[in-house]
Amino acid sequence: MKTWLRRNLFRTWWDALLTIVFSGVALWAMWSVFRFVVFTGRWEIIDVNLRLLLVGRFPKESLWVLYGVVIATCFWGAAALGGGKVAGAREASRSEQLFAAVRRFGLLVVVGLLLVVLAGVRESMWFVVAVVGAIVLGLQVKKWRRSIAKLRQIPAVIWHVALAITPITMMVLVIRSADVQLWGGFLINFYIAVLSILLCFPLGVLLALGRRSSLPMVRLVCATYIEVVRGAPLFVLLLLSGVALDFFLPPQIDPGPVFRSVTVFTMFTAAYLAEIIRGGLQSIPKGQTEAARALGLPTVKIIFLVTLPQALRNVIPAQIGQFISLFKDTTLAGAALSILEMLKISEAITKQDAFLGRGYIYEVLAFAGLLFWVGSYVMSKESQRVEKKLGVGQR
Repeated sequence: MKTWLRRNLFRTWWDALLTIVFSGVALWAMWSVFRFVVFTGRWEIIDVNLRLLLVGRFPKESLWVLYGVVIATCFWGAAALGGGKVAGAREASRSEQLFAAVRRFGLLVVVGLLLVVLAGVRESMWFVVAVVGAIVLGLQVKKWRRSIAKLRQIPAVIWHVALAITPITMMVLVIRSADVQLWGGFLINFYIAVLSILLCFPLGVLLALGRRSSLPMVRLVCATYIEVVRGAPLFVLLLLSGVALDFFLPPQIDPGPVFRSVTVFTMFTAAYLAEIIRGGLQSIPKGQTEAARALGLPTVKIIFLVTLPQALRNVIPAQIGQFISLFKDTTLAGAALSILEMLKISEAITKQDAFLGRGYIYEVLAFAGLLFWVGSYVMSKESQRVEKKLGVGQR
């Protein structure tokens, strides 16, 4: 330890000075945050308005659907975590699996426990027990799969299909439980981000392929769309969607603000994704395309079996970065379209009679920033895990 410190932090007098100065700044920042969180922060506004901040006006009688979705998601995530093993790889021990799970989901667990404490321990204890039980059952799925596989009763494809459709099923259940216009808080931010990501990815792939097409008209249309959308500010597009979208729809159709925001986020992010994916396509050596043609593969198979998978793999960091940006940009929907998302509600609750003029905005913004940071951090770490698994930058 002493050798490492001397070699990396105190190698010269200049390194030692920088180490001391930045260590002091870091300690002061950590102490300031700790003092704000533990001593000076007034968190009663979060305690009183926690449900508004998380789900907005979502009907209280339908909250059981959200609880069920969280429990099912925990089971699904645990099953996906412990349900498979790379062929030829050493099977991890229980301690290694536990360490990997803590490293990946420890931050989410801590934030979840914080929300449980704020919501009230008595009312939330059954929910914690259900979540823990779902995680334990999910981790046991691996053993069940082996027993079932020995009996050859269920093909492996059914298992993978079940894992794939579970999130979609959960989203449908939540949508059908209450009108989307009643949603709010962090729930609507999460919903807009997830739906926009699911829609913008295939559109971005098609735009990237269209811009590289040999057909002049297709290439011109895709290039024009990309340049026009990328050149317009996102906030302006959101404002225009409140008025301009009606000109492209029949008079009897009046989309709500959530639909308008999802449309804008999808179109805007797809334009940026198209350029990211096009850069990935250009990074593929031409020799691979020529080799595929020499094997007699048609153009469609060359694209979807040879070049596109490698291109998507090469630009995973840029794609996830764009998705994280989309996730944080959902807060603009509140200012542009009056959607009661996280920041909009955060501003509104500070104007309640009990908290008006008392400077609670700092605590509210800190809580909102924590949730968005946790979401962005988890996406970033999962991106790094996928990169490592696929060997991005290594092979």
